[in-house]
Amino acid sequence: MGDTLKVAVLYDVWEEEDTSEPEATRAGRKRKVKEDREEIFDALGKLGHEPSYYVLDGRPQSLYGLSKCGADLVFNLTESYAGDDTKEMNVAAYMDLLGLPYTGAGPHAHFLAQDKATAKKMFAFHDIRTPFFATAYRGNIDHAHDVKFPLIVKPQSEDGSIGIDAEAVVTGVKELMERVEYVQNEFDSPALIEEYIEGREIYAAILGSYEKTEVLPLVELDLSKLPEGTPRIASRDVKFETDSKAYKLTKSTVVEDLDEATTQKLQETAIAAYRAVKLRDYGRIDMRLTPEGEVYVIEANPNPWLSSKHEFAMAAKKSGRSYTELIGEIVEMTVQRTRRNKTT
Repeated sequence: MGDTLKVAVLYDVWEEEDTSEPEATRAGRKRKVKEDREEIFDALGKLGHEPSYYVLDGRPQSLYGLSKCGADLVFNLTESYAGDDTKEMNVAAYMDLLGLPYTGAGPHAHFLAQDKATAKKMFAFHDIRTPFFATAYRGNIDHAHDVKFPLIVKPQSEDGSIGIDAEAVVTGVKELMERVEYVQNEFDSPALIEEYIEGREIYAAILGSYEKTEVLPLVELDLSKLPEGTPRIASRDVKFETDSKAYKLTKSTVVEDLDEATTQKLQETAIAAYRAVKLRDYGRIDMRLTPEGEVYVIEANPNPWLSSKHEFAMAAKKSGRSYTELIGEIVEMTVQRTRRNKTT
């Protein structure tokens, strides 16, 4: 890539966070682990670009400021707007209205992926295997397969394993009703009631657009060491609560023990799901591989976490890419897409 670009690393914060300056530059603080935005900032500098931070803090002034930020391209790391995850798609739509190029998924992909019930309907339309499910909200059933226990109950439109803990897996009607009520009251969200699939948790990191996609080496979140009787699920504590026992007993590793046919089946399923919900540039498809070799798509993740220590970067490293090369490839895809759009 020959051109030097002004790249705004865009992320969101809300009222309880200090937005006065990027964490990488706060004086007097030494941190063991950088935020992904700091690692991306550093990589952009190594690539010869001119990076800067831009924060969406939930106030109209920050939206207006984004329109005047002077960036050639935005590296979009937003996960919400003003703390509302369901408005993540609106940030992408706003940049589309501004004509401001940005990395990652567009608003349609954010909507389709975040509304898990809609995503599952898209998967079913494209003959992609996904667990049977039902949705319920305040006594209304929006959709229902003939599901059977055990079931897992989660908010329909949250991400990051929000609302998912060991009690999310239920084995009887009483537990089911209690969990649905919990989801509705705690998150004011319809409950997604999904058949629980026993199996290995496999992640497929994907780079590319609809026309050309590459599945990076598969990664497994190994849940086998969780205590007996604990559901083998990627719950909130497994993913993010670093002091929890569940976090310490689980780890992600590149999959090395699958035969070629199973690997191909997982890759083909992941690409089909990626395309079904219109992901682009980069995304991650979460799947379950049953002991019988069946593959189920659990969910699609637009703009997954790009920390150098986590699954996407782990898969990229196994593919032979350095972290800086991964970030450069994502930027280059955005540049090429922008150029194509200008000529059509």
